[in-house]
Amino acid sequence: MKVWPLALGIFFLMLPVTAMVPLLHQLTEGRHPGLSELDRHLFMSVNMAGGLLFALVAGLMSDRLGHRKRLIVPALMVNGLALSLMLLPWSYGGQLLLRFIEGCAHMTALSLAMTLAADGARRGHEGGALGLVGAAMSLGVASGAVIGGRLGAQTPEDVFLWGGAAMFVLALGAARVLRDTPVQRRPTSMRRLLGLTLERRGLLLPYAFTFVDRLTVGFIISTVSLYFATEMGFPPARIGAVMAAFLLPFALLTYPAGLLCNRLDPVFMMIGGSLFYGAILAGLGFAGPSLVLPWMMFGGVVAALMFAPSLVLVSRLSDPAQRATAMGGFHLAGSLGFMLGPLAGVAVLGLLRAAEISPYPGVFIVIGALEAVCVLVCLPFLLRLHRASAH
Repeated sequence: MKVWPLALGIFFLMLPVTAMVPLLHQLTEGRHPGLSELDRHLFMSVNMAGGLLFALVAGLMSDRLGHRKRLIVPALMVNGLALSLMLLPWSYGGQLLLRFIEGCAHMTALSLAMTLAADGARRGHEGGALGLVGAAMSLGVASGAVIGGRLGAQTPEDVFLWGGAAMFVLALGAARVLRDTPVQRRPTSMRRLLGLTLERRGLLLPYAFTFVDRLTVGFIISTVSLYFATEMGFPPARIGAVMAAFLLPFALLTYPAGLLCNRLDPVFMMIGGSLFYGAILAGLGFAGPSLVLPWMMFGGVVAALMFAPSLVLVSRLSDPAQRATAMGGFHLAGSLGFMLGPLAGVAVLGLLRAAEISPYPGVFIVIGALEAVCVLVCLPFLLRLHRASAH
């Protein structure tokens, strides 16, 4: 099937994810006063724990069934139901449970929608298709931050109402529009599926990079969002605008970066993008209120150079019949990083305070340095992959 309906669906699927980011303080401390710093960060982490669980499970089930649509539509319905139920005055534990269920459903739909795009792309031309869906995902994330900041300025819980309604509409649209691309052959055993990354060890490289990249994103949407609200005193609308300043150029440039992967080595693009991005994230802690927005915008430009290449490498390094599993592993690594990002922020803040060191900008330097560490650790294997692809 054509890629643009998938890209459009992914755009709407991502809107509720970041609509909550500018309202994180209001949806946690505002609804449940007295929460600890860890409790507030868990609102984001537990959602990605659900995504972590189902990122690989969805791929395994889909490859075995030979279908994507049969899992995407029910996942969208569950996603909408979980969001709608969060309107009710549950205890904070109940809210976290619904966030977990929402994460399971969201990642199932997202992972398999991206797999459908990869299924329909011609070998060697994956960059355009995956760049388009990656751009749609990033644009949805950027738009969600702006919409959430404005929609929930008066009543933060409105993001649950509109997010749930959007998922129900999207499920109906997916049921009518989506068409499965035939899978060439089905995997022979669960053991073979779980051993995919051992058979194709090159996949571990984009998995490692997406783990660190998404860890920093988890840090941004939790620790940095709370930093903007509590340390800088930004209102929700301004937090949404600042997040969009990072995510919008990232979204617009992901597709050109995907096309660039058809001409340049995605390995080197991933290395350069990661190093620059880490430096920008480390410097964010030194940016004053007037510089935050342009600094985040510059970071979004650089981030596009590392996201599209990792997607392309996963598609090129995987067997077509096991691509859903490979893409599920990619999202598994990303979800693990996303889940640990808020917890890493809390841990670094605690360690810096225990050492009587100012937590800001120290936490930005530590998290940003993780990108450079990932490049240094993986560099010998990346160079080997580059030489292999050249031959």
